[in-house]
Amino acid sequence: MDWSLHRQGAIDQARHHAKIKEAIRKNLFEIVSQETIISQQGKKTVTIPIRTLELYRFRYHPYKGQRVGQGDGHTRRGTVIGQRTAGTGSGVDRATVPGEGGAPGEQPQAGNLPGVDYYEAEIEIDQLAALLFEELGLPFLEPRGKASLRSPQLSFTHIARHGPLASLDRKRTILQNLRRNALAGRPVFGDLKPEDLRFRVWRTRDRVEHNAVVLALRDVSASMGEFEKFVSRSFFFWTVQFLRRRYGDVEMVFITHHTEAREVDEEAFFQLGQSGGTRVSSAYRLALEVITRRYPPHNWNIYLFHFSDGENYGSGDNARCVELLGHLLTRCNLIGYGEVRPNLHLRSPLMTALRGIKHPRLATYTIRKTADIYAALRTFFSREGRE
Repeated sequence: MDWSLHRQGAIDQARHHAKIKEAIRKNLFEIVSQETIISQQGKKTVTIPIRTLELYRFRYHPYKGQRVGQGDGHTRRGTVIGQRTAGTGSGVDRATVPGEGGAPGEQPQAGNLPGVDYYEAEIEIDQLAALLFEELGLPFLEPRGKASLRSPQLSFTHIARHGPLASLDRKRTILQNLRRNALAGRPVFGDLKPEDLRFRVWRTRDRVEHNAVVLALRDVSASMGEFEKFVSRSFFFWTVQFLRRRYGDVEMVFITHHTEAREVDEEAFFQLGQSGGTRVSSAYRLALEVITRRYPPHNWNIYLFHFSDGENYGSGDNARCVELLGHLLTRCNLIGYGEVRPNLHLRSPLMTALRGIKHPRLATYTIRKTADIYAALRTFFSREGRE
């Protein structure tokens, strides 16, 4: 007897969850950049559109009498035995779209192809973050300062003879019963006694944490448009989520700048609007002052990430940025500079100046579309520390 038939519901449910996880993993580039997720601050779950999953089954025509399903014997795996009849669905007939096969200037017509059914799957933000961050980590992390700083972590790895029934280890209990009966000459399961019971109990295990601080720098000048503002906020939103889930004790410093830079709290960092000109060197100078005053490099792993549109006040300030970054690179494990330029395909003078610095711990990335946000995260938080 195939006992899996009695578990078909559980098997289908597990397959369904696996398909959802697979769909999320394949579309992380788009999911990360969804404004609906970023705006759900404080909520534990988010909704994500997932394509409908249907189980394969035979469908018989209701008006053509009785039919059987054995076929003619010539089908192979992958053979198409039938297709859905085209109807008046929501699909778009690409032949009628201007620039894609239709006559120039012709108005789009109503499509006659079937649409694709989607539904919204609810997933906990922690599960989404786990999928997003499973390949990420702070690069070049070293034991510094309070390398023995520990945080308690529970793990159910210990086996005991006493414990709550909810944590009963059935497999070990059965094996212990079989072992006892076999020693008595009866190699069968039965006559369960208290000494056969085995329980999984938790133990507190210390997890080593290294001192680390992340400085987040965001351009809030008037040249930062809606797209540039959204991209920079999205990147730092996921950065905060990543750091707090993967490294609980990491410290963060938030700095905004236009022609002047100032240290702000997290709420102001994400909510400040745009105004004024741009002098990027002011942010690097303040970051250097903060590190010198509060985070000595021999005690801290230091990371600095800066997002801007590359519009800076003159070549003189670009030269000052290069000079300041030279000092910062001697103190930081990694510096990441992200530039948002959706409509301009040429490098900004600032990006050109920074890419002239040949240093293994300086990473740069240019974002032109929202799907590049996840690519920037993978660039800056590569475990190997490579661009």
